[in-house]
Amino acid sequence: IAHSISKDHLMCPINIDPQNLTRVSEFQLVNLSEDLDLQPILFGLFLSMYLVTVLGNLLIILAVSSDSHLHTPMYFFLCNLSWADIGLTSTTVSKMIVNIQTHSRAISYVGCLTQMSFFLIFACMDDMLLTVMAYDRFVAICHPLHYPIIMNPRLCGFLVLGSFFISLFESQLHNLIALQSTTFKDVEISNFFCDPSQVLSLSCWDSFTNNLVMYLVGAIYGFFPLLGILFSYYKIVSSILKIPSSGGKYKAFSTCGSHLAVVCLFYGTAIGVYLGSVLSHSSRKGAVASVMYTAVTPMLNPFIYSLRNRDIKSALKKLLSRIV
Repeated sequence: IAHSISKDHLMCPINIDPQNLTRVSEFQLVNLSEDLDLQPILFGLFLSMYLVTVLGNLLIILAVSSDSHLHTPMYFFLCNLSWADIGLTSTTVSKMIVNIQTHSRAISYVGCLTQMSFFLIFACMDDMLLTVMAYDRFVAICHPLHYPIIMNPRLCGFLVLGSFFISLFESQLHNLIALQSTTFKDVEISNFFCDPSQVLSLSCWDSFTNNLVMYLVGAIYGFFPLLGILFSYYKIVSSILKIPSSGGKYKAFSTCGSHLAVVCLFYGTAIGVYLGSVLSHSSRKGAVASVMYTAVTPMLNPFIYSLRNRDIKSALKKLLSRIV
């Protein structure tokens, strides 16, 4: 049975025949502001951010694809990261833009699960690709003579496909857990999109199992990739410090400066959102903090790589000159 139910019937039932349980047909998302005068401003702001994100990442992809000098593992991973950023912001921000324009906070049950699934795929892809790119920089700096042999096209393709299938497995695991629940404690999701942790926290399924899965998935998909990145940079810094000349040290470190900046931005905003949700009980403040993670970070990534990378800037100039 699929139909909306009132909050009085949303409490988790005990010892009730599963055939008598009902399932909500839609959830209610949080508005960033209830002020009607701010709605046109928010619509224009997030539409602009979305367009800049898509255009910026597409330019990175086109620049790398059009310049044969950039057909290297580092830029191959960068292109895939740009695709993941486009997917992440399209999954979350586009729905918020539509809701602001239509003055609606509703999202269907199926739509919520779909959005949650794609969000997990693209967010996890970001995480996995940043780890792969850290490994790429580790091999390039610590084992430069063996770099072409180690980072061959077959391994690069395997790493990207592996990242995708790991991300797909995570999203389907969350969906499987969400589908086990037939009732929810509330229909109010404390975010502007279907945050997986928020959806699972509203589920009436076994809370111990929910928490166990969330902590386990968080450790596998959050802690271990971050640990891999930190270990890679530990080895990178150790190798750079052994270089005698200061010019050589700067040249070696400059090759991973952009990646390090994106890693700090990605994990910094993600950790900030998590701590904000723990320390603050305001759902609207948590939603505003999530904007940094889902909208601002994907928008800034192309600027970080283009402003700090001469090869990308050169390729972008060639591409723009062809277009103009």
